[in-house]
Amino acid sequence: MSKTIVITGGTKGIGRATVEHFAAQDYHVITCARHQEDLDEMLADMSRKGKLSVYQADLSKNEEVLAFAEWVKKTVSQVDVLVNNAGVFIPGSLAGEEAGSLEFMINTNLYSAYHLTRALLPQMTLQGSGDIFNICSVASLRAYDNGGSYSISKFALYGFSQNLRHELKPTGLRVVSVMPGATWTASWEGVDLPEERFVKSSDVAESIWSAHQMSRNTVIEDIVIRPQLGDI
Repeated sequence: MSKTIVITGGTKGIGRATVEHFAAQDYHVITCARHQEDLDEMLADMSRKGKLSVYQADLSKNEEVLAFAEWVKKTVSQVDVLVNNAGVFIPGSLAGEEAGSLEFMINTNLYSAYHLTRALLPQMTLQGSGDIFNICSVASLRAYDNGGSYSISKFALYGFSQNLRHELKPTGLRVVSVMPGATWTASWEGVDLPEERFVKSSDVAESIWSAHQMSRNTVIEDIVIRPQLGDI
């Protein structure tokens, strides 16, 4: 019987790379994204690459997060891996960014992970095993120019991840905080830097897979991945 992984924001970047990696390992992959056309394109591209179930949802909206969670529970009886990857990056300073930036990024980057995890936790806890990966950022660790509210949201996500790890120790569930540096994704479109200057999305996906493969008496709590030449 194949295992199941739920990945939010699975059509692009780190999410897409993780979808493809786990599908290649015969996992039933369940993912969501904001735009149906992106999901349809991915379904067509991966039609012969593994079992994939998709759901359209805007995870900046709590009602759609909860609707996705209910659909997941109706679709599968067990979730072996949860990857809270959905996120949005709007660069800017705290003093200069547009009003509403903080609320939008907190809703998308933090609250979606919080509410989806809470909705799936009862079943995962009953299983007594499972892995939860929260895609944080090096912006979770230190301030940087134009980080603004994005950095605040990622600091908060890392705090959520640490607390979740502490609470779930006795349950058999593992919680891993993944903190990539600049990764070649749509967020960096148009930047005047070579692709080789960035972390590959596939390397982040590989790190998630490797942590998942560790024996159940071991957990890698934090994964920090940076470009070889340092942060951008």
